[in-house]
Amino acid sequence: MDHRNATLWKCPVLISSDLVLAENNEKEFVLTELYRASPDGPMLSFPRGKYNGAFLDSRPHRELFRRRRDLMGHALVMANVIQDSNSTKEHLLKEDRLELQNDAAVKICWIAARHAFEMLNATRRHIFSYRWGYKVDGEWSGMIQDIKSNRADLATNCVLYSERLDVVTFTDMVAPLRMRFVFRQPPLAYVSNIFSLPFSSNVWVAIAVCTAASTLTLCLTSHWETKVEKNPTQLDGSISDALLLTLSAVAQQGCFVEPKRAPGRILEWFLFTALMALYAAYSANIVVLLQAPSNSIKSLSQLAASKITLAANDVDYSRFVLSPYKDPTHVHIYRRIMPEGEKPNFYHIHEGVEKIRQGLFAYHSIVEPVYRRIEETFLEQEKCDLTEVDFVNGFDAFTPVKKDSPYLEMLRVV
Repeated sequence: MDHRNATLWKCPVLISSDLVLAENNEKEFVLTELYRASPDGPMLSFPRGKYNGAFLDSRPHRELFRRRRDLMGHALVMANVIQDSNSTKEHLLKEDRLELQNDAAVKICWIAARHAFEMLNATRRHIFSYRWGYKVDGEWSGMIQDIKSNRADLATNCVLYSERLDVVTFTDMVAPLRMRFVFRQPPLAYVSNIFSLPFSSNVWVAIAVCTAASTLTLCLTSHWETKVEKNPTQLDGSISDALLLTLSAVAQQGCFVEPKRAPGRILEWFLFTALMALYAAYSANIVVLLQAPSNSIKSLSQLAASKITLAANDVDYSRFVLSPYKDPTHVHIYRRIMPEGEKPNFYHIHEGVEKIRQGLFAYHSIVEPVYRRIEETFLEQEKCDLTEVDFVNGFDAFTPVKKDSPYLEMLRVV
């Protein structure tokens, strides 16, 4: 090997490079790929093909990943964000499936990363971080800083924010990371006048038709009665008396005039029977509506305008994900959770879920641990009116990898 090749063999040509050495043996050029699996590893060479006026490709696979997927034991480090419980550090590495409600997304990402490291024949390493990674006084913190400073090669799924793109590249979504306001819809009686709800337009039309028909028939029968006999408490055959009796029955009030003959009394009996059925149905409807939840809050603006108490999970990310928005709706919600000069509405997940159960309380958190606690503490009928409202506009979480990492393509594929 001449001096030039010896110098080339010392170059830090990492796995993402596409360096080809062409050597002339007088008849043809022999092409060889050169790369290192790790910065401290040996230079590896694989035949690329030959060129003698036409290129003869001898690569077993055209895809870079399939040719270089063996990292030969090089250590890859994953940064894991632990916020719910310190016991996650123990259960995550043991993979014993205990305390699944704590740092669920972190555990899922670690399992996926472990399989990825095995596929690449890499040695798996881990570090733990106390936050996802946000800019504080112009400097990155948490796992984003771990990636930026080369302490980690990849990390737990996190939400895609534009400023993070300066440091990391996001690959696929490994574990869902849904942050929502979770709450029970307020009772219908809290947002509506339940005594007027049973009276739809059709009900009013039916009552008016029945009242008109009853008044007309009573008027006809009473007019016939006055020809047979007359009595001071008898209907006199006029429309006014018939209407007075009908409206008195509708309003459940007494009336001193009434029919004296069988035809009129039969009509009066049918009138009161129909009204009795109407009031029975009305009372039953009111009872149902008293127990029914509303469906009045479906969007973030409706949640902001409601009188429901707003709060968030008492973890680090809640201080950051609620604050960067500038539109009035998001700012209003942020100020209700963190009022100036007052104690912020942050609660431990157990206390927050219990307040959800009591009602008129919306709790912002990653939803998976919330629902696991709900499963443990809620009655079945209390789960029926649970609702979610998205605050962060539905951004999914993706796996961050250092922007200029030589292992980016390898990790993206696996």
